[in-house]
Amino acid sequence: MRRALRSGIRPRRPPPGEPPQPASPPWYAAPRPPPREPPPPPSPPWYAAPRTPPPVEADPLLVAASEVALALPVHPAPLPPAAPAPLLRLLPAFTSAHFLSLLRGNPLAVPPLPLLSLFRLLLASPPGLFRHTPESFLSMSRLLLDHRLPHLALPLLRVLASRLGRDSPPRLLPLLLSAASPGDPAPLVSELAKAYADEGLLPDGCSLLLLALRRGIRFPVPTWHGLMSRLSTAPEAYTFYLQLLDAGVPPEVRQFNVLMRDMVRMGELTSARNVFDEMRRRGVRPTVVSFNTLISGACRAGDLDGANALRGAMVEADVTPDVYTYGALIQGLCRAGRVRDAVEMFEEMRDKAVNPNAVVFTTLIDAHCKEGNLRAGLELYQDMGARGVRMDLVAYNALVNGLCRARDLKAANGIVEEMRDAGIKPDKVTYTTLIDGCCKEGVLDMAMEIKREMSDEGVALDEVTYTALISGLSKAGRPIDADRVLCEMVEAGLEPDNTTYTMVIDAFCRKGDVKTGFKLLKEMQNKGRKPGVVTYNVIMNGLCKLGQMKNADMLLNAMLNIGVTPDDITYNILLDGHCKHGKARDSEELKSAKGMVSDIGVYTSLISEIVKKPTKSYHGNR
Repeated sequence: MRRALRSGIRPRRPPPGEPPQPASPPWYAAPRPPPREPPPPPSPPWYAAPRTPPPVEADPLLVAASEVALALPVHPAPLPPAAPAPLLRLLPAFTSAHFLSLLRGNPLAVPPLPLLSLFRLLLASPPGLFRHTPESFLSMSRLLLDHRLPHLALPLLRVLASRLGRDSPPRLLPLLLSAASPGDPAPLVSELAKAYADEGLLPDGCSLLLLALRRGIRFPVPTWHGLMSRLSTAPEAYTFYLQLLDAGVPPEVRQFNVLMRDMVRMGELTSARNVFDEMRRRGVRPTVVSFNTLISGACRAGDLDGANALRGAMVEADVTPDVYTYGALIQGLCRAGRVRDAVEMFEEMRDKAVNPNAVVFTTLIDAHCKEGNLRAGLELYQDMGARGVRMDLVAYNALVNGLCRARDLKAANGIVEEMRDAGIKPDKVTYTTLIDGCCKEGVLDMAMEIKREMSDEGVALDEVTYTALISGLSKAGRPIDADRVLCEMVEAGLEPDNTTYTMVIDAFCRKGDVKTGFKLLKEMQNKGRKPGVVTYNVIMNGLCKLGQMKNADMLLNAMLNIGVTPDDITYNILLDGHCKHGKARDSEELKSAKGMVSDIGVYTSLISEIVKKPTKSYHGNR
């Protein structure tokens, strides 16, 4: 200070009111540290709710539309018949683009069902006010699918498919991919393909699926299998399946087997073999089901050599034949009448430790019984029991049929009792076989008793059962019982054929009741049936046996008038009647003419020449 005073320099004083400046640190002092920055705010704990970004102001139009949607009734409640006033106020400005923005933004977090109600109201609006675009259909459907509401999405997609029509998948798929982004588009594609099929546009549904597959979209098996099952024929399904394989679907042996089975059922054995060859070309190893399908088809077609060749191919492919393989071969051999070869196949089957099932036993039992070899059939029946193979209804019916053919009704009824003891109820085939056997043996009372038993058991009689009864009663000369059964048949809603009516008419005519025969003939005509020459011959025979030759000739003319051409039997009946009851001058000449009359002209000429004409007596003229 003194030095400064001496030099005449005075230190500057701060003005009044200004705080004094801090003194500078001496040169030897350590440098001051920089001022500390304030610490950052502490991080929120893990359980705290995430911070929401500052709210962005929503489009007032979308907010208003959201409020309208929230006020609407939701599915399954019906919508109002007309658009509410708040919606009508929006419609001049609200477009499909706004609806898409509403689905994406959803400022009021409206649930999918109110949004669907809004969509449907807009869909019902006049085209001048609002019109949905394919994008809005797809986006609304995608939202419903995301919320697991496919039953509500499908109707919308059906409307879209019907509007766009045929050949629309190529231009619709890009819009679909955009609507499904960024999620998986497969569910939306699947539902849209189903919608195309439901609208009768199955080829377009298949086309959409193939286009999506070629874009790398993958689908579960039920998606393409559902479309394939809708195709009307097996060849169409096979063509579609090949397209699926070329588009990237991995081949499956099960699907190849299904296609082969369908083609075999259609009788397309060559096509089924082509499917089999294609399966092997694509590296799919055939299973025993694959071979069995072809072998069964070959046996049904009577190609037993081809079936045997396939069995050899099985061995080469290291596929072991099973009971179904042998069953198909045995059925084919029995159907061809080669029962001995079928028995040899049966023995081979048992030698290879393949246990026969009920179908194999039943096939052999039926074949033996039809050949009249009841002993072999009964031995197989006992073998089934010894092996613990349960007899089925078909096997029992085969035995009953064989015993009835052998006229052993007692044994046949014994088999029926064994059926009941085994817990198997006789069916229509069982009862009909017994009734037919009783009728052929003339045991008609037993046949009628079995018929009553059928009714008590609740087994409905069919045309075969009624016809067997009517035939037996008619042949036994019981026309009234036969006519009663005929009436029951009609009351049961079954329509007798011409043969059934003719049997009853014949039974009455043989008893001399031609009047009832004519009544039944009239009944046939009233039902729209056209009796044939056999029916008329039966009545003609009744008239001739009664000696009513004039009525017989009138019936002949009636036949000709309605277009029924008489045959040799007709004229033979008439000639025989004239011989026995007519006024023929030479009966032997009429008898010799049997079989020689070809038409009505020849018959008339022959009768006019041979039948006696009334002449005046010589003595009477004198």
